[in-house]
Amino acid sequence: MTVDSDLFMPKSKAPKMDDLDYNLSPEERSELEDIRRRKSVLLQEIQRLREELREAILEVEGLETSTEGSKTLQKSRHVAMGRKKFNMDPKKGILFLVENELLRHTPEDIAQFLYKGEGLNKTAIGDYLGERCKMSRDFFLLSFSRNNL
Repeated sequence: MTVDSDLFMPKSKAPKMDDLDYNLSPEERSELEDIRRRKSVLLQEIQRLREELREAILEVEGLETSTEGSKTLQKSRHVAMGRKKFNMDPKKGILFLVENELLRHTPEDIAQFLYKGEGLNKTAIGDYLGERCKMSRDFFLLSFSRNNL
């Protein structure tokens, strides 16, 4: 017989999660169900992020093994990396693109980059616009309104 050292109770006699549900008040059961639902959503999000990361790694590895050494290929590689970084952390993505001279650090250029949004996560765009200065947001909205009239 194995013993669970935390409970000092034989594992065969330890209560199961379903058994514990019967000892809960209706409010506690409701809260437990909410926690289980949130856990399920978080696990799905983690799985989605793992798949996205796996795809990004494969894409980067594919770019690294390419035999073409042209500047265009290098620029494309850096832009793809910048997009991936942006999707993971918008500030770091913008910084990466600026440092590699693929984007100027002006509200107009950043707004245009966000408006085109090629390969960018909409949530990441929203997070960036919500955190950054009003000027970038205004240029983004101006670009959006001009192109959607």
